[in-house]
Amino acid sequence: MIDLLATLGNWNWLIAGLILVGVEMLAPGVFMLWLGLAALLVGLLSFVVDWSWQLQLLAFAAFALAAVPLYRRLGRRQLEDTDQPFLNRRADALVGQVFTLEQPIVDGAGTVRVGDTVWRVAGPDTPAGNRVRIVTADGAALRVEPA
Repeated sequence: MIDLLATLGNWNWLIAGLILVGVEMLAPGVFMLWLGLAALLVGLLSFVVDWSWQLQLLAFAAFALAAVPLYRRLGRRQLEDTDQPFLNRRADALVGQVFTLEQPIVDGAGTVRVGDTVWRVAGPDTPAGNRVRIVTADGAALRVEPA
């Protein structure tokens, strides 16, 4: 095995990088992608710079560690720039809106109808038919106050 690694030389990093990127494609999680890109970068640099395997290993570690803040920066920007900020967070989109109670709030629990969906609400006791404003969303339960 050592002979094979010695024979391949600089190609080791390129092969390792392609394997890591391939693993990322089979089991996506964005983690192996960055390690694969770091290995590919070391492999490409190895064709330009003649350096020892120890320095190559240090360069790989440095590139892999540098990829973490890069991923966080790119990932955060991608999450912030969206035309649908409440996608998969429907309850959060209801905060601040006013609805009519379908069932009274008794002992802190009642319901409101939003479109064709009935939502559980929590708040002070209020009779059915009164208007309530949604203050916060906690999972599938909405916290309300009289409007």
